[in-house]
Amino acid sequence: MAATGSKWRLDRPAEGFDAVVPSLETSPMFRTFLPECYEPRYAYPLLVMFHAHGSNEEQVLDLVPRMSRRNFVALSLRGPELMGVREDGHLACGWGTDDKHVGTVNEYIIKAVESVRRVCNIHTERIFLVGVCEGAAAAYRAAFAMGDRVAGVVSLNGGIPKTPTGEAGLDFAALKPMRFLIGHGIANTVTPCAVARQDYKMLYAAGADVRLRTYATTHRLHQDMLNDVNRWVIGALNADTDRLSQVR
Repeated sequence: MAATGSKWRLDRPAEGFDAVVPSLETSPMFRTFLPECYEPRYAYPLLVMFHAHGSNEEQVLDLVPRMSRRNFVALSLRGPELMGVREDGHLACGWGTDDKHVGTVNEYIIKAVESVRRVCNIHTERIFLVGVCEGAAAAYRAAFAMGDRVAGVVSLNGGIPKTPTGEAGLDFAALKPMRFLIGHGIANTVTPCAVARQDYKMLYAAGADVRLRTYATTHRLHQDMLNDVNRWVIGALNADTDRLSQVR
């Protein structure tokens, strides 16, 4: 990533959900969250949220204030596969189980990030992809395809996409600049905790900076998971600051 910040406005965009960021004519809808006491002169980290299978961009963005109301700007994406309408009247969407949507999703991410940067001051070296349940596979795919555009990946109750033979369907040569946080419920029967442990071992063996945390929960997200996402992102920012301060 070439720049440490973006062009930013001196006025203060509205805090909360759905800041004034236009939807994209050529891409699905996305939503945004601006933190409380937004400071235009500060280059914020950006969380890019990937929802679970059968969910949508509205529901996953609701998680961000539970992580922190002050520390991040966030945007949430809508999966490219439409699966109908949920009982609550909201769209049910998915990301697919293979690589056929990777190019479309990556273009969608880039355009969405560019749109947010027109309104908010975003630190371009602090963009983190956060995947929830099945959305974690989409976050991993996007991160590995986008390389150094992404600072890190958070997987919550999800896993690295696998080939039909059970092998990781990703090029691990692209991961070294990234950090990874894996948060997983120990009683998760949808995606067993053994999957998270295997993902951790693969990333660690490939030389990645990876952390694994387990929680007393099932496939449902635990509040401690969300607290740890906040701590991990802030810790990554502090580590970068410490590293740069040592450069002579």
